[in-house]
Amino acid sequence: MLERIAHAKINLALHVVGQRSDGYHLLDSLVAFTQLGDVICVNEATDASSLVSLTIDGPFSKGLDASSSNLVSRAALALGPQVTEKYGKPKSVEIKLTKNLPISSGIGGGSADAAATLLTLQKFWKSDINLENIALELGADVPMCLYSKPLRAQGVGDEISLLKSKAPFHIVLVNSGIEVSTPEIFKKLTEKNNLVIGHSPINKVPSFHELKEMRNDLQKHAVEIEPTIQDVLSVISETNPELTRMSGSGATCFAIYKNQQLAEEAANKINLNHPKWWCVATTTIVS
Repeated sequence: MLERIAHAKINLALHVVGQRSDGYHLLDSLVAFTQLGDVICVNEATDASSLVSLTIDGPFSKGLDASSSNLVSRAALALGPQVTEKYGKPKSVEIKLTKNLPISSGIGGGSADAAATLLTLQKFWKSDINLENIALELGADVPMCLYSKPLRAQGVGDEISLLKSKAPFHIVLVNSGIEVSTPEIFKKLTEKNNLVIGHSPINKVPSFHELKEMRNDLQKHAVEIEPTIQDVLSVISETNPELTRMSGSGATCFAIYKNQQLAEEAANKINLNHPKWWCVATTTIVS
């Protein structure tokens, strides 16, 4: 059995800097990954009639499709033929996804699951396939999730530069349970040619003071579509964080605190006052 955490992705900053002729938006984003995540577990299958079978459990498993349309299954079925071509038919596998992260929440849950699946199967099947092209075919966020380290993602998410980091951020993640449509948010964008992040090369994770000068260009429009996001941001702000922002296209919001004790105290307060929300304290992974 092999097991891997599919680490949650946090867009510390996300600037929309253009749009290609095929409609894809060009982004410039600073990304961190948290210790928290879903879990992918791979075992050799007892029934070898199919290459991949998937089961899903966990607090956010309800309603998820475990068929071949799931990103985890799609990742396995995309890698399988390439392994077969280079090494011969691989062993059939049973994959279990433990879903700890909210669905459609802007923290890369599905993308992280797909990336973790590729990495785990690569090891299980003892292969050496280039995973980046497969990852990009599965989704724009999947390539960055292969790294699960601080990075800057540009282009459509395929231009990745790893960033140095000496210390983790102490973070609280909050999601009210409301889902927002990423395509609808992008449709509302009126300015798609914003400035890139920073005026000089970035090779390390900025401090939270520097992050305050950056932004998430999707946040305003996500709030217009779902005002509850602003309610979440307001509640988090009452816990005196150093920075509060929405991640990705939402609806998860995050806050950075000076230390882990403050983060845990904030999470406890929010959970007490809003028991139906998903709220956790965690730390980011350092490079």
